[in-house]
Amino acid sequence: MAPTPDARSVPQVWRIAVLGTAASVPATVVLNWLPDSEATVGGGVMIVGAMIAGALAVGRSVDPDAAGLRAGFLGGIVAILTFVVTDAPAATWSPSRLAFFGFAGRVVLCISPVFGTVSGRVGGRVASILTAE
Repeated sequence: MAPTPDARSVPQVWRIAVLGTAASVPATVVLNWLPDSEATVGGGVMIVGAMIAGALAVGRSVDPDAAGLRAGFLGGIVAILTFVVTDAPAATWSPSRLAFFGFAGRVVLCISPVFGTVSGRVGGRVASILTAE
């Protein structure tokens, strides 16, 4: 009997996005050490992580836009979870504030893949230019 591919394996584009996300956390910490820098982990994943994912995607013949989109989405999730863990417990939650947070969370999850796609494309383009030389 021939071995069958595992249906539960993670697609390569998601592996690259998670790798870019993980690699962006130390880069964001270094960026935050710069004077007058207010870099957040979620923003770092959306921009820097998507750029790293796009650069890695070019090396593995994967679409850098797709890897950047997924890394941007992961960055949106990280940004929302960071707010929930750090600031949400201290806030007083009225019904209107809860509704606004629900709306704002949806906006973040809709906009973050756009930043990720653009950053992934930039990272992929830079990687393809550097490897062409």
